[in-house]
Amino acid sequence: MTVFYCAKCGAELTPDLQELPGIPDVSVHDKDRHGKTRLAPSTVPRGSYAIDSEPWGAPFVAPDAQTADVRGSRALLMPPDMTGMVPGGPRNSVIVHPEDVPSLQLTGPLGIHHGCCGPLGTGGRNMTCVCGARVATLAADCMGPQELHLDPLRTYTFTSDTST
Repeated sequence: MTVFYCAKCGAELTPDLQELPGIPDVSVHDKDRHGKTRLAPSTVPRGSYAIDSEPWGAPFVAPDAQTADVRGSRALLMPPDMTGMVPGGPRNSVIVHPEDVPSLQLTGPLGIHHGCCGPLGTGGRNMTCVCGARVATLAADCMGPQELHLDPLRTYTFTSDTST
């Protein structure tokens, strides 16, 4: 089992989480949306996490033959002035269920990076630790899956040996 911590203050961000072998496929069907909020499901189930080995989030760059975005249903909804851009952010971000990190708080107004129902995740780190450090990016608009990406440089892990 693995626990994630803030690299600035050492605060525990998550409970024990189980690593998934890969990033699960995300359903974009209406039948899988929450009945009341109409939000799409989280990419990862509660109690687990997945490592995204591809670049994710800000900064965004113009695509070329080697950076073509193939995320399909996990593609971020881009603000109008960013249409056609692809993620150029850090590799190896950790995707967790947003409800597994209750201590994080959304930063102030997100401007063009806020969709009709929640943050788009295109404005960079938008979630802060209790110490004020921006440690994660939440993408939670109704047009895409719910994903909370822990920044690999602003968080660290402790993995306990469960075999003993």
